[in-house]
Amino acid sequence: MTKGLFKGSILNGLYSALVYLLLPLLFVRLWLRGIRLPAYRLRWAERLGFFTAPTNSRQGICFHCVSVGEAIAATPLIKQIQQQFADLPITITTTTPTGSDQIKATFGSSVFHLYLPFDTPFAIKRFFNQTQPHLLVIIETELWPNLLHQARLFGVKTLLANARLSAKSAAGYQKIATISRQMMDDITLVATHNRQDGERFLALGLSPQKLVVTGSIKFDICIDQQLRQRSEQLKAQWALNRPVWVAGSTHPGEDKLLLQVYRQVLAVQPDLLLVLVPRHQERFEQVARLITQEQFIWLRRSEGQVPERQTQVVLGDTMGELMLLWSLADIAFVGGSLVKHGGHNPLEPCAFNVPVLSGPHVFNFQQIYQQLIDNNAVLITPDAQQLSDSVIDLLQHQQTLQQLGRNASQVISQNRGALGRLHQQIARLLVGCKPHSKSMAKK
Repeated sequence: MTKGLFKGSILNGLYSALVYLLLPLLFVRLWLRGIRLPAYRLRWAERLGFFTAPTNSRQGICFHCVSVGEAIAATPLIKQIQQQFADLPITITTTTPTGSDQIKATFGSSVFHLYLPFDTPFAIKRFFNQTQPHLLVIIETELWPNLLHQARLFGVKTLLANARLSAKSAAGYQKIATISRQMMDDITLVATHNRQDGERFLALGLSPQKLVVTGSIKFDICIDQQLRQRSEQLKAQWALNRPVWVAGSTHPGEDKLLLQVYRQVLAVQPDLLLVLVPRHQERFEQVARLITQEQFIWLRRSEGQVPERQTQVVLGDTMGELMLLWSLADIAFVGGSLVKHGGHNPLEPCAFNVPVLSGPHVFNFQQIYQQLIDNNAVLITPDAQQLSDSVIDLLQHQQTLQQLGRNASQVISQNRGALGRLHQQIARLLVGCKPHSKSMAKK
């Protein structure tokens, strides 16, 4: 036992030393990413833990959402926590500027927001000294050794929420088995999508008492009245008496393929409107140039123009509107799947009874896609040509199109409930929480 602890201490020390050595490269990476999105060059002090948390934001709950997808998935949960634990302040951290923008747009000044510092001991200690949370909720699977270990030393409970662990990722963690076991010791609770994910965490050394299967909160999509009203207003404004194909969360290399597919579909369905929504805002101008090069008649969503009869493509170059745009669709294509990115959440269009098509590369959401496939609720197209054929076929067979949408909506209904179960676990972890002592805050 002592030998194992000694070995773990050495490995953790080597890991921390490596992170310190890589810090210059991490900032170079931020600078380079700032070429396309200047926000990456801002707020670097936060990345090192240099910030001052408002006094009224301390001793509450901290949620970590890496980027936009996690922020959107966590929003209903965070809003429930705000209602039930109104006296507990909430801090939300992200890693990306787009995630930051999403949090600001959704929660405004009702939460304290900052970037999660890089995983060095000093930066993480400064982070906990400032925020002093009772509970750290990490959305999905962000495993950082120093973050988890320092949380334990500061007396902060940690919940890995909506956790998933693929066989490939699990194999990677097994290669650093000693560090992985230490992380599993440091975590308070892991709430997984399903038992299979849970077994992988147990294989890494997680105690069975720390595991609970809650399901995926992505099925608990909330379409509130405000969104429905905005949808109806936009439909009336656009006066859409034509089919709409929304291709959302697209990635480099995919937009060109989709425009080629769209051109083929136009030969059969000339009144089809394509709404093309790149995943990242730094690519908006690049995709705009591509649409122009392909000689389509198009407009930007950000300029508030209304598509006319001759408009062929609407570029979705706004942030936080993808759910709204999904609501306009007759057919949806979920991006990151024709290229080897791994796909994105297909359930958002499904919530509007919109039939979903995807490419073959959906490994990031394999379990969700498998449920949809098993219930005839999604079409997986192996290549661009098959995608073109499928879009044409659905547009020509409305009954099939509508049935596909109904099947998808039914899958969502059958899998709801994870949000409530996760909320119960958070409430349980917060029982008996008391203000941290001054000595703890100085660790």
